Amino acid sequence: MCRGVIETIVFDVGETLTNDDRYWGSWADWLHIPRHTLSALVGAVTAQGRDNADALRLACPGIDIRAEYLAREAAGQGEALDDSDLYPDVRPALSGLRKLGVRVVVAGNQTARVGELLRALELPADAVATSAEWGVAKPSPHFFERVIDLAQAEPYATVYVGDNPANDVIPAKAAGLRAAHIRRGPWGHLWADAPEAAAADWRISSLTDLTALINE
Repeated sequence: MCRGVIETIVFDVGETLTNDDRYWGSWADWLHIPRHTLSALVGAVTAQGRDNADALRLACPGIDIRAEYLAREAAGQGEALDDSDLYPDVRPALSGLRKLGVRVVVAGNQTARVGELLRALELPADAVATSAEWGVAKPSPHFFERVIDLAQAEPYATVYVGDNPANDVIPAKAAGLRAAHIRRGPWGHLWADAPEAAAADWRISSLTDLTALINE
């Protein structure tokens, strides 16, 4: 098989397919803090290379995030996802890739609930999975082992697309996959020039740029 052939493209979720503004806004409302304050904290921890959840810990020292998550769900204010949360290029890009015969997979660090919500959107994708459903999260090599299984293609014929260089590009490359870094969202912009991002096979600004990879 030609090593240039791309058979499967796998997509991260947050800030690759979905805009996280509503997610963080809902947390700010739940914790009764200004939305711009939490947004600034997300940017700060991102710039430091920290987990985004640290923004919640900075906003509310001592917070039990899991307990608050469950309380939000019980109050009917839990995770929500609809077409308004998708970036505008998502459906056109995924549909276009499938028309070209590419297998399209969605797999990212998300809860099982987000997996259900994504499937309910009926995206033009062949498979959808989340880290919570698998019981393993990026950047663990075991996550990318599951990605390879779901891709149904050899690693060199599979591209992983994500915004976070450390969680997406580097571990995908270590697993033998090819990688595309998308410059959007906090991680995508703040770390676009980091060595981890430079390790990507391709650097894109829109998901529709992926069509050119198939036609190379």
